[in-house]
Amino acid sequence: MTESTQLAPEGLKSSAADSSTAAQPRHRMLENDRASEALGIVVLTADPGHARISMVIREDMTNGFDIAHGGMIFALADTCFAMACNHPSLDEGTITVASGVDINFLKPALLGETVLAEAIEVASTGRSGVYDVKITRGDDLLGVFRGRSRTIASPGKK
Repeated sequence: MTESTQLAPEGLKSSAADSSTAAQPRHRMLENDRASEALGIVVLTADPGHARISMVIREDMTNGFDIAHGGMIFALADTCFAMACNHPSLDEGTITVASGVDINFLKPALLGETVLAEAIEVASTGRSGVYDVKITRGDDLLGVFRGRSRTIASPGKK
């Protein structure tokens, strides 16, 4: 795997120490991703076939049991999966999207906690791929997500 790139797409936070003065590279998928921006997702690294992102669990992300809503954890994992499926900068008139996913929730995330998702490509052949995403809090494994991908023509580019 190549050296990781720290990213700061429009509206998303970067882990770079001084992002105010340095021009930050962008991940093409996240340039207009309002959902990830609203979730406060922080991009840590992104390479073809690999991504790491994090999110702090806010009060508006919790359910009636005062734990993170599963949909919020799913959204974090799904975003990480999508980043690993799509090259950070190359655009060949295609995008890679989910063709199916499974998630297993193992432990809850709580208000104020930082949750990390890390996606790794397991297999890729032709237009199909398989990616695993681990969702963690420190050393605790909170969930496991497996995504199956399919590369398609970009909408509007035929």
